[in-house]
Amino acid sequence: MKYRKLGRSSLEVSEVGFGAWSIGTNWWGEVSEHKSEELLKRAFSLGVNFFDTADAYGDGQSERFISKFLKTERDRIVLSTKFGYDIYSKQDRKGHEERKQDFSSKFIRFALQKSLERLETDYIDLYQIHNPRMNIINDAKVFETLEDLRKEGKIRFYGVALGPAIGWLDEGLTAMKTADTTSLQTVYNMLEQDPGREFFKVARERDVGILVRVPHASGLLDGKFEPNTNFGNDDHRSYRMREWLLKGYGKMDALKFLTEGKRRTLAQVAIKFALVEKSVSSVLPTITSLVDLEEYVRASDLADLGDDEIARINDFYQNVFRISVPSLIV
Repeated sequence: MKYRKLGRSSLEVSEVGFGAWSIGTNWWGEVSEHKSEELLKRAFSLGVNFFDTADAYGDGQSERFISKFLKTERDRIVLSTKFGYDIYSKQDRKGHEERKQDFSSKFIRFALQKSLERLETDYIDLYQIHNPRMNIINDAKVFETLEDLRKEGKIRFYGVALGPAIGWLDEGLTAMKTADTTSLQTVYNMLEQDPGREFFKVARERDVGILVRVPHASGLLDGKFEPNTNFGNDDHRSYRMREWLLKGYGKMDALKFLTEGKRRTLAQVAIKFALVEKSVSSVLPTITSLVDLEEYVRASDLADLGDDEIARINDFYQNVFRISVPSLIV
């Protein structure tokens, strides 16, 4: 495993991190407590030191699992969680409908304390604003509160996690330009390069670490999706994403040159592609099995993609995939 600095912070994070939403939600299928233990412990043994979670993942379940199975390694891992969704009040929600958010100073402090308790730690290495809209990015009180928490030693650094789904260009650019954000988390992959690549120039100028999520385009780039694949009712790909996957599936033959005659998988290439950009600090694939974990982690030590390969990927995205498959940007 190779490591990179997280922006201008003092944190060194593994190129392949552990996106812990998969152990806190059933959006990608059910993952048991036993399986979560296996995944977390094996990831750490393979060199993964960056674990990214959120209080909203399973109403704290993901945070509790991380604490339960990695508590003894606290000083050797970089722990990131997120805040902003009110998981404490009763709300009527349908399907994957978004929860109400609260970014008041009082709630930020309350949410942080609850996360610290669940994670059984005295501090958070990276505390991320979870899916903020522009009014929150422009709210000086939010960042004043985060600065106070940093001075108090409860968090070391803070960043912004964009979402839900893909998009939020203005929010991301503004967060990097106007706030002392250490990191910016966004969707970016070979098939969904925008608006992610719009962040890179500013990230390099401001020394902000980019955290890439969904590097496998929700299944198209990890070899797990076929037209007859049936997703459970709770799996988020059973909604609008499935239509996008179906339309994109027929275009994948054009990427066979990346794996034919080479000792690497398309899933590994997808991770290496994200790591081409030097402002990217860590890639957070969705991990639901030990087989996936082993495959993804090995990507870090593979040879870098060649310039000609990168050029062909970008040409495919710009002139084939982007034109024929409707974008999911919202």
